[in-house]
Amino acid sequence: MEKFLLSSFLIFACACGISPAADKPNFVVIMVDDMGYAGVSCFGNPYFKTPEIDRLAKEGIRLTDFHSSGTVCSPTRAGLLTGRYQQRAGIEAVIHPVTDHPEHRKGLQKVENTFAESLKTEGYTTGLIGKWHQGYPHNSDDYHPQNHGFDEFIGYHSGNIDFVSHVGDHNKHDWWYGRKETREEGYVTHLINRNADDFIRRNRDKAFCIYISHLSIHNPVQVPGDPVRRTEQAWKRWKPANEAERIEKLKGMTLPIDEGVGQIRKTLIELELDKNTLVLFFSDNGPSRDFPSGSAYLRGWKGSVYEGGHKVPFIAWWPGRIKADTESAIPGITLDIMPTLMSLAGTKPSASRPLDGVDLSPLLFEGKTLPQRPLFWASLGNNGSRYEAMRDGPWKLVVSHKKAKPGSFDNEKVELFRLDQDPKEKTDITRENLKKAKSLLKRLKTWYAATQKTATPQTGGW
Repeated sequence: MEKFLLSSFLIFACACGISPAADKPNFVVIMVDDMGYAGVSCFGNPYFKTPEIDRLAKEGIRLTDFHSSGTVCSPTRAGLLTGRYQQRAGIEAVIHPVTDHPEHRKGLQKVENTFAESLKTEGYTTGLIGKWHQGYPHNSDDYHPQNHGFDEFIGYHSGNIDFVSHVGDHNKHDWWYGRKETREEGYVTHLINRNADDFIRRNRDKAFCIYISHLSIHNPVQVPGDPVRRTEQAWKRWKPANEAERIEKLKGMTLPIDEGVGQIRKTLIELELDKNTLVLFFSDNGPSRDFPSGSAYLRGWKGSVYEGGHKVPFIAWWPGRIKADTESAIPGITLDIMPTLMSLAGTKPSASRPLDGVDLSPLLFEGKTLPQRPLFWASLGNNGSRYEAMRDGPWKLVVSHKKAKPGSFDNEKVELFRLDQDPKEKTDITRENLKKAKSLLKRLKTWYAATQKTATPQTGGW
C-alpha cells in the first residue's frame, strides 16, 4: 500500500511539474585556492578579520583537523570531485600549462564519476563557478566540466588567470560561459560571487548543487583596482616593497571572498533556503609563499606533505541541522565531501568505483566520532620530485626522495612524528620507533601500489 501511494504521488508530482528532487537538500561547496590554515580570522589569522566567514563558523561547525587530499591544485580537485584518492584518476601533479611538460596533457577522464554526476541522477541541477584545472579542453573535449556532470560552467580551465585580463597561466585568454569563450570585464572574485548568487536565485525552486571554486588567494597578486599583470605576451610579477604591503594585498584578495560568502548566506536566508542548504567552506591546500596565510604552529607550505601543506580551514553551515558555534578535532579530508553529499541526497556510490572518503554527516549533525582510519598523501612536484606521507592516529610518516631522478622513488628518506606531542613536526623519532616506522612505510607503499593497480590511464606523465 505504501509503495502504491508513493508511486501515485510521484506520478501526480511529475504531471504537475513538481520535481521529486525539490525536497532534497541544496549544497553550496566553496573551495578557496592556496589559503593556509590561518587564512581566516576564525582559524587564527593575526592580520585582519574575515567577519562573514567568521559568522558562518559561529552559526555552524569548524573542523580543526581537516585536510586536503593533495598539496597542490589539480590533485586535490580530482580527489574532491571523485571522492577517491586522485592517484586512482592518474592526477597526482599539477596539470601543467606548458605544452611540452610531462603532465600537460592529463585530465579528468570521462570514466571517472563525480559528485555532480551522482547528484544529477537524483534530479539535482549542478553548476561550477570558477576554477576547473582538470585538463585543458584544447587537448581533449573529454576534460570539459560539462562532460563531468555540471549543467552550467562559468570560469576558467587553467591553473590561474589574471584577475583583470583573465589571461591564464598558459598565456591564453581563459574565461568561459559553458563552451563559449567570453570577453567580460571585471575582477574575477567579483564575477565568481555574482554568478554564484545568480545561480542560486535562478534555481531556488529546484534541488541544486553549486561548486564555487575561487581563484583567490592564488597568484597573480592583484586586488580590486590593480592593473593587468599578465597578457598573452608577458607576465609582470608583483613584488612587495615591505611586509606591510604584502599583508595589505593578502587582505585585499581575501575580503572579496569574505563578502561573497556573506552574500550567499544572506541570499539563502532571503529566499528561505537556509534551513534546507548545506554550505561548506575549505581550501585546496596549504599556503603558497606569496602570502603568510598558514599557521605558525604548522610546518610546511603548498606542495609539502608536512601538516602545513595540507591542513586547511573547514566550516560547515546548515541552520537547524548543525549546532551553532561548535568545533571538532576529528580528522577529515576533502575526499569526504562526495560521500557526504551523496548520503544526504540519497544516492549510493558506484560499485565499480568505491569511494575512499567517508560520510561526515554523523560528525556534522550529531557530534559523533568517525571510525579511525589512516590518511595518505602522495605529492608529485612540477620538477618530478616526489613526497609521500601517512597519518595513523597521532603517528605521521613522511617520505622524501631528494635528488632523485624526476618522477622516481629513488633516495628514500623516512621521518616519523607524533603529532599529539609534536604538532609542528620538529623532531624525527624514527630511530626510537624503528618498528613503527617500518610498519607504516609498508602500509604506505601497499596503499600506493593499490591505487596504481587500477589507476585510470592518462596521456603523458613522468
